[in-house]
Amino acid sequence: MPQIANNAAAERPVRGSVKLFLCGDVMLGRGIDQILANPGDPHLYERYVKSATTYVELAERINGPIPRKVDDAYVWGDALAELDREAPDARIINLETSITTSLASAPKGINYKMNPANIGCLAAARVSCCVLANNHVLDWGEPGLVETLDTLRHAGLAYAGAGLDADEAAAPAVIELTGGGRVLVFGFALETSGVEASWAAGTYKPGVNLLASARSIAQIARSVEAMKQPGDLAVASIHWGGNWGYEVPTEERALAHALIDVAGFDVVHGHSSHHPKPIEIHDGRLILYGCGDFLTDYEGITGYKIFRGGLALMYLPRLAMPEGRLLSLELVPFELRKFRLNRASPQDVAWLAAVLERESSPFGTHVALDNRLTVLW
Repeated sequence: MPQIANNAAAERPVRGSVKLFLCGDVMLGRGIDQILANPGDPHLYERYVKSATTYVELAERINGPIPRKVDDAYVWGDALAELDREAPDARIINLETSITTSLASAPKGINYKMNPANIGCLAAARVSCCVLANNHVLDWGEPGLVETLDTLRHAGLAYAGAGLDADEAAAPAVIELTGGGRVLVFGFALETSGVEASWAAGTYKPGVNLLASARSIAQIARSVEAMKQPGDLAVASIHWGGNWGYEVPTEERALAHALIDVAGFDVVHGHSSHHPKPIEIHDGRLILYGCGDFLTDYEGITGYKIFRGGLALMYLPRLAMPEGRLLSLELVPFELRKFRLNRASPQDVAWLAAVLERESSPFGTHVALDNRLTVLW
């Protein structure tokens, strides 16, 4: 069954266009869970770290004391005021955390979970849809996934990309827009992002919507056509590729183009990379090859400094209704510090602008620097 979100928070009626908020990975588990109001069991099964509290301590060594028992809005920081100003019609995130008390850890070395009692953290950002097709939603086995789905459902939060069976995992979240129209969010995962083949949802098996070679674009196109009505926008939210590096594999670009040209999607929302990747506008449609991390507990972890993964971007595309053509795209930079999103410094904004211009210009896309970043094509 499609997951439906009534976006009552969006007070502005749709008048020929729709504005979205998109971001990359939102990881509210492990260290972040430990500073929230209801920290869960901190025990970890990692090779070197055995308690989630260690990630809090590592971050504190870099930027100083982090408060505990914070309110639900704390981690979103300055992003909440920006969202209030921009008033997007739909807010779509990749939720890279299992929401569970399950102890059935998957034998994969890194396992993320947030206590279900902290679900208010997602409500504080008025999230419209949590995409779950990623390589951490089954970190605590099928029991952890089932509890995650139940928790989101009971909180009135729509999800896409995972489900109790293959049909639910493939079904889109349906976001009803004030003033008419809908945003359909389909979630997909590729094995290139670290999602195991065994995580694929089945006829009677909970799991993720794994996009395998056996599943043709034509089949996806039929699914979109069956759901999409006049005035609807379709978003393909896809977890693909590795964590580091700016290269866009030929296969990913071909898939992104096919999702637009054949399957009828208006936006390809890519994630998995820990830093922003190139942006392309294909036939008037937006392709984000990698949105980067948005909220994580990686603050105290060293390595890959050249990519500056602590810088996060809020993507704010405005799309024409009903045709789905991209009208404008603005990016708002933040820095994750003390497990909180803070406005990025002018120097950081300039660095991000230069990197995105360098990486996106081969795709015919350019980035102009102002108080925020404006994408031109």
